[in-house]
Amino acid sequence: MAKENTPVLKPFNPLDKRNLGESIADALLETEPRPLPPEPFIGAGVYALYYTGPFSPYERLVGVNRDGQFRCPIYVGKAVPSGARKGGLGLDEVEHGLALYKRLSEHAESIAAVSNLELSDFHCRFLVVDDIWIPLAESMLIERFKPVWNRVLDGFGNHDPGKGRYNGMMPQWDCLHPGRVWAERLQPCSYTATQLEQRVADYLYNFFNI
Repeated sequence: MAKENTPVLKPFNPLDKRNLGESIADALLETEPRPLPPEPFIGAGVYALYYTGPFSPYERLVGVNRDGQFRCPIYVGKAVPSGARKGGLGLDEVEHGLALYKRLSEHAESIAAVSNLELSDFHCRFLVVDDIWIPLAESMLIERFKPVWNRVLDGFGNHDPGKGRYNGMMPQWDCLHPGRVWAERLQPCSYTATQLEQRVADYLYNFFNI
C-alpha cells in the first residue's frame, strides 16, 4: 500500500482536556439523583438539576426524566470555593466549605419562590471535584446536554444585583417563572411569557428530534 494512502490514526490522550472533562461528566452522571436541596455536605464542584413536573413547555424534557431515568438536565452549573477569586485555585490553598451545597440551596430558594414551579418536582446530581477541573467539567456538561436553562432562558443562576442596580432588564427565566422579588424590581423583559414558552417548546422539540 502506498504510504500516502495509509490512514493516520490519532492517538488517544487520556490527559487531553476534552477527555478529562468527559471523564468528570461521566462520574457526575453515575451519582444517585437526590431531592433538591440535598442534605448539607462539604465540597465544591459541578451539578445538574432535573425537572419532572407538569409545566407544559417542558413536556418533552420531562418525558426523558420520568420513572427515575433523569436522562437530561434542565440546568447545569458549578460552585467554586468562595476564596477562589483571590488565587490558589487548584493548589489546595482554598477551603471548599459548603460551596456546592450553598449553591444548590440558592437554586432551591429561587424555584420555591416562583408561582408555576414546585420544588418537589426537582432533583439534582452533584460531584465534588478538584478545584482546577470545575470550570472544564461544567463546560463539558453544558456542551453535552445543552440544558434549556443554560441555552434558552437566561438568568436562573443570577443573584440580586443589590440596591441601586435595578435598572437592568429582567432575566428571561423570571419572565417565564415570576416570583423572585428582586427580579420584579428590574426593567420589563424583552419577551412575553407566551413568546418564551414557545421558544422553549420549539427548542426542546428540535433538540429531541435531531
